[in-house]
Amino acid sequence: MRVTRRDMTVAIGAISLACAAGAVAQQAQPAPLGPMVWDWAALAPTTTDVGALRTLTRQRTATLDELEMHVTTLNPGLASHPPHRHPNEELIIVREGTVETLFDGKWRRLGPGSVIFNASNAEHALRNVGAAPATYHVVNWKTAATPAE
Repeated sequence: MRVTRRDMTVAIGAISLACAAGAVAQQAQPAPLGPMVWDWAALAPTTTDVGALRTLTRQRTATLDELEMHVTTLNPGLASHPPHRHPNEELIIVREGTVETLFDGKWRRLGPGSVIFNASNAEHALRNVGAAPATYHVVNWKTAATPAE
């Protein structure tokens, strides 16, 4: 079989298109999150049905497929959402107020400084059981090891 000039032109064109597509795909994906700080005084809250939300980031990092962080302020007597599960792991740090968290099938009361770890696919929920708003920081992450949805 003889390779013609036409064959070479088609092959070079296909290789060029593949390289260009790869370059575009890399450019479309934002750079990983690098060193960052979030100043509490500069975090503008967005009002929600249950209180307020301060969004920090939802982005990949050098070691995580996705890092999502936000701060929720939950009004007294309300729950953030019904008990649920998700494949990603989650860390919650209570900043102020009194909350109850659904942990291992039981509700547990916690106050400021308390830390909650929600394991992958573990049922969990959170509600404000105090007389004042409760504020807590949420950190979610996904890696290659995170189960599919």
